[in-house]
Amino acid sequence: MHAPSPMALLLIAIVVLVLFGRGKVSSLMGEVGKGITAFKKGVREGADEVERAGDTPAERAAIANDRAADELEAAAARARAEADRVQAEAERARARSAEALRDVTPRDADRL
Repeated sequence: MHAPSPMALLLIAIVVLVLFGRGKVSSLMGEVGKGITAFKKGVREGADEVERAGDTPAERAAIANDRAADELEAAAARARAEADRVQAEAERARARSAEALRDVTPRDADRL
């Protein structure tokens, strides 16, 4: 369906004014304005209420606990990485030590 032309809208406005009169239309528009204002106020109050409900001490404690758990997990991951690094370094040291302790008797080809 297409939108009415500006001429059709003007004709509708004139018919409404003639049928209801200027005072009735004016008061009707005032009521519409009050309704819109009340709706905006209700939406704003609802948003404020949701924000206030989100700030309960239990929710703040739960958020703090989640952060603490995340920090502990990160610290554990860093500790595991450090342990893996130390273990790899110890294995390299063992390998160097084992190579240094291998049989060092001269072979026939090394003799002069």
